[in-house]
Amino acid sequence: MRRPIAAGPPAPERVRTLAALAAPTHVSIAGSALPAGVARGGVDELGRPVLLAKPGEPLHMLAPGDEAVVTVDLSCVRDLGGVTRPRGLLKVQGWARAVPEAEARTAAITIAERCPDEDLFTALERPGDPDAPRLLHIDVGFVVYLTPQETGILDAEAYNAAEPDPFLHDAERLLHHVNSAHRDALRPVAARLLGRPAGEVWLWELDRYGVTFRETTVRDGAEDPTLIRVPWPSPAANRHTLEHALHRVLSGRSPVPAAVPDGGAAPRRDPRR
Repeated sequence: MRRPIAAGPPAPERVRTLAALAAPTHVSIAGSALPAGVARGGVDELGRPVLLAKPGEPLHMLAPGDEAVVTVDLSCVRDLGGVTRPRGLLKVQGWARAVPEAEARTAAITIAERCPDEDLFTALERPGDPDAPRLLHIDVGFVVYLTPQETGILDAEAYNAAEPDPFLHDAERLLHHVNSAHRDALRPVAARLLGRPAGEVWLWELDRYGVTFRETTVRDGAEDPTLIRVPWPSPAANRHTLEHALHRVLSGRSPVPAAVPDGGAAPRRDPRR
């Protein structure tokens, strides 16, 4: 018996993949009357937000060995021709704790990849100094995720047990290359999948389960985006089979159906137009 084609990755894998590409934007402390503040940081290999807290900020006042329940907003975006489009928002609630000194350098590098800041050097050079910036990580309690395809909640067990797409970085490089150098090949593919003339088309997501196109038509002066998901017949086993599967779709040599990640035959519009 043939197994059904998986249109997209399981929710925990999708969320961990978005987190790996996301940057913290805001942080709020539970039970505090203070408004959410700007967050500076990144996401480590375990999927935990890692933050730089500067003197005078609420999290900087956390006593050594103490913890605070916080919510960190993680934003994942896609640059399409110089225009930033949101891919997903993750709200991570958990416990903010000081990064152990043995892990401080790794945490600082993680933050610098998303948010370069000279205060990271100060945090490393003056550990334990109450007047120096501090490094904190967030132990995840649960994650609320909102994307154009789906929304939901993951508990800590599901989130921590998952891994990002194993070919994430290869997929991102390939997607960027196609969007930069081969966009002329995308519109005919989208038109074939939609069964109508296509507007502006970009690659939106690429993973081991398939590819998503983002097509935008202007209606009555307003953008009307549609996400078109094309699943692979079987998950890609390595970066070479991933590239081969995408090439077959773009060259029109693979008669594949359009689908959305949660099933169904019709493309789904992006609700955040």
